Amino acid sequence: MKIVILGPAHPYRGGLASIMETMAREYISRGDEVKIYTFSLQYPSLLFPGKSQIVDTPAPADLHIERIVNTCNPINWIVVGNRIRREAPDMVLMKYWTPFMAPCFGTIARIARRNGVTKVVCQIDNVEPHEHHIIDRPFNRYYLGAVDGFVYMSEQVHRELAQYTTAPSLFSPHPMFSNFGERVERSEACQKLGLDPNCDYLLFFGLIREYKGLDILLQAWNNIKREGLKLIVAGEFYEDKGKYDELFEPLGDSVILHDRFVADADVKYYFSAVDALVLPYKTATQSGVTQIAYNFFTPMVVTNVGGLPEIVPHDVVGYVCLPTVAGVEGAVKALYENDNLSRFRHNIIEVRKRFSWSAMCDKIVEVLNMLK
Repeated sequence: MKIVILGPAHPYRGGLASIMETMAREYISRGDEVKIYTFSLQYPSLLFPGKSQIVDTPAPADLHIERIVNTCNPINWIVVGNRIRREAPDMVLMKYWTPFMAPCFGTIARIARRNGVTKVVCQIDNVEPHEHHIIDRPFNRYYLGAVDGFVYMSEQVHRELAQYTTAPSLFSPHPMFSNFGERVERSEACQKLGLDPNCDYLLFFGLIREYKGLDILLQAWNNIKREGLKLIVAGEFYEDKGKYDELFEPLGDSVILHDRFVADADVKYYFSAVDALVLPYKTATQSGVTQIAYNFFTPMVVTNVGGLPEIVPHDVVGYVCLPTVAGVEGAVKALYENDNLSRFRHNIIEVRKRFSWSAMCDKIVEVLNMLK
């Protein structure tokens, strides 16, 4: 097939770019012709809460990536849409995660489909965003109505999608990230991060936003902390850090804060140094961070929201708890009872087999075939 992938890719940073690049490699390995069209401008600086949208690493030599999409320029949307229409790929594969992208992506999709050949398939992260705005529903309606078929990663997203469209859609769980390398020896990871190897560590990882519940975990940590146990909070604040300062203060050195975006090359050290990952989310669809944990055989505590219980089976690879201070406290303490951590690590060996990129790409092709 001829495939155009439209969405984040190098030099844009983060899990979304990794997903699109990994899927491109999977299709290339099957003999397909793949181009990635990514952003010349993703977010205006005023709307981007982080410090930087891009990385300074070299572009991957094995991928064809062009920066041609400007999300704020309607003329650009028409130009890109017409370019794809003329190229007539069999499929345009899009990633959708926020209504901000809807005007741009929806216009490109509508124009690209006019050639009578190209089908638009979307691998969708979210329908309703975590932070709601008045524009969400009309923007979603505009984009989702321009897509021929979908692959979703949680039943919550499926239910929300059904409110907008009857287009064919199939489920495939979020694949396991493999681009961060392999687990390293714990002693090496501790040395790299400047940690005391005689301590036990738990990890909160990822961009810090209100819905991710770091405040719940910090309140619970007051009752969890003990001698020789520390919590690592690793991620860039996408909201006011000041609101957390009063929660950090009484916890002292039992919490280690790395308030920065973690480069891909360093991710393995965090997951290799810790006993478990804790995701105390207040709301969720799914989480790419759980798939990083699977890659490094790291047990998890997650909350019973969205699609997280679908990805993290309770008392098999970790615990699913209520999104409350008491719920998180109880689940974290239970990690250290009996041989639970060892049992969860062993069970991950089997459970992680569900989460392959090949399976995800198969589902996308299956949706495409349903459209013929």
